[in-house]
Amino acid sequence: MRQWVQGRLVLRGRVQGVGYRYFVLRKAGEFDVTGMVRNLPTGEVEVIAEGEEEEVRRFFEEVKKGPASAHVTSFTEEWLPFSGLYHDFRVGY
Repeated sequence: MRQWVQGRLVLRGRVQGVGYRYFVLRKAGEFDVTGMVRNLPTGEVEVIAEGEEEEVRRFFEEVKKGPASAHVTSFTEEWLPFSGLYHDFRVGY
């Protein structure tokens, strides 16, 4: 049975000003996920993705690598119930 989830990933390190959000947006196009990516005032990047659990996990594995210009030093992952609030994947502000 397929399980639908919402995953939240917060990445730390050199992740702002290096094209990270647009890297995540391009990667989202390779997976069957909806959600958003945005910079946080703390200097972190937040990614929220919804979809089938295995698809979201595979998407997060790619996102954690980041673009060549970034350097992820740590991240936090959180799993929540599927909300259905997202109809596509976009950059949030």
